[in-house]
Amino acid sequence: MNIEQARFNMVENQIRPWEVLDQQVLDLLYVVKREDFVPAAYQTLAFSDMEIPIGQGEHMWQPKMEARVLQELAVKPADQVLEIGTGSGYFAALLAHRVQHVYSVEIKPELKILGEANLRRAGAANVTVELGDGACGWTKHAPYDVIVLSGSTPVLPQQFLQQLKIGARLFAVVGNPPVMTARLITCTGEGIYNSIDLLETSIAPLANALAGERFSF
Repeated sequence: MNIEQARFNMVENQIRPWEVLDQQVLDLLYVVKREDFVPAAYQTLAFSDMEIPIGQGEHMWQPKMEARVLQELAVKPADQVLEIGTGSGYFAALLAHRVQHVYSVEIKPELKILGEANLRRAGAANVTVELGDGACGWTKHAPYDVIVLSGSTPVLPQQFLQQLKIGARLFAVVGNPPVMTARLITCTGEGIYNSIDLLETSIAPLANALAGERFSF
């Protein structure tokens, strides 16, 4: 397989058509090598339009999802980011190139080890991976400029909104299968939030994701 041709095809045939036009985001996909975060058994599928298994019942997002979310979050160099669900570490590595620091929380010890190892090999020194359950937020380093949930949640816990700085952005996929909503929420003032529904999708839920009607936005 010609890796660079496959990467080019991924960007031009999958990602651009998904309304990802930010050149900085597109350029970053050539810098952070996706294949380095894909399990060896799936190397030939590293640039395919699919969710790739990484073990423990978890999957990497499709490449177009990764790029679209990164574009929508509009991260800045001084941002402090919270990622819930480290997985392979690839999305944290993308963020790390654009922000000051990423705090990534992983509930599964095996994936924490995997993500940390991948990030270390990629030289992402500004990512801290912590073991724990972040399904209802992570107060340890709050407040954050950006929060991104790598798994879906039937209901978005209010704690996440409380952990946003003014001007901060949060990405979450909210709802139940078969159709969920990818949502971008911006904190525009103290206790004031603006929500934009980006697209319909369906991804696996976070472990211990909040269910029920305690809070919805």
